Amino acid sequence: VQLQASGGGPAQAGGSLRLSCAASGRTFRSYTIGWFRQAPGKEREFVAAVSWSYGTYYADSVNGRFTISRDNAKNTVFLQMTGLKPEDTAVYYCAAQSLGVVTAVSSYTYWGYGTQVTVSS
Repeated sequence: VQLQASGGGPAQAGGSLRLSCAASGRTFRSYTIGWFRQAPGKEREFVAAVSWSYGTYYADSVNGRFTISRDNAKNTVFLQMTGLKPEDTAVYYCAAQSLGVVTAVSSYTYWGYGTQVTVSS
């Protein structure tokens, strides 16, 4: 499966952005899709994920502010980000996996190119 993330850009603290992850391939609906982010000088970290059965998972740092959803008819996963903080600034990546720990970078087989999110105070 091929993935393409989009929707990043500049935002003010307290603002909102919606990221999209568009996927190719008829097996999209069978994958867990995750969002990860990487800030300069830091390791890539888990943000949120949605399973094939629509179960959702969030990092503590974004729980209550970010919402992940999927539209299998459009082969797309969304990450609605609200209440943005400067510490949310990072390159955001979407990834797909079919088996493994949902929050682990190493569990994901397919990765898209990232989209930059920059939040200013």
